Amino acid sequence: MKMIRTNIVEKKFNFVSSLSNRSHTDLIVIHHTGGARDIDASAEQIHDWHISAGYSGIGYHFVIRKDGTIERGRPINAVGSHAFGSNSHSIGIHLSGNFEITYPTMAQIEMTAMLIANLCVDFDIPTDRNHVKGHFEVDPDGLSGTSCPGKNLTAQLDTIVGKANWYRYSEPDVVDKPAKKICPTCGREF
Repeated sequence: MKMIRTNIVEKKFNFVSSLSNRSHTDLIVIHHTGGARDIDASAEQIHDWHISAGYSGIGYHFVIRKDGTIERGRPINAVGSHAFGSNSHSIGIHLSGNFEITYPTMAQIEMTAMLIANLCVDFDIPTDRNHVKGHFEVDPDGLSGTSCPGKNLTAQLDTIVGKANWYRYSEPDVVDKPAKKICPTCGREF
């Protein structure tokens, strides 16, 4: 079966300190920009913000812009810095925008679903809500006080995971294949 693969805009960041590699991956954590305004933050902007906040650099593995462009953040096999207590076994996906006050774009929804499908295949993760969570869901005690990824993106997580399953398990080229015909006399295709 052929799955649609996402295009990722590769970024090369200089991290303040060396990064460790994850030993296993069983979780995908979804985030948003938040803040006072709804902005289309780039991976470069987030990298600078995280360094200014005392981190090694961008803590997310991917940034999905409002137009659906996916930018590389932290190297895929590196331990993230995006979900305290879950960084050692998770991949962080950041959607640009404040989804407490606005909504993710359709392009963001589709590309997030496609990226999740790709990651679930690549890391052998089940494509379900037990393995794809909003940031606040991996902080059940509320210690960080976060509502990330915002109420309007959180309301879309079931839909995104459903779409990810479709991307993971559908055959996108089925419609393009002509129907096979079998000769009733000789059994050969024509």
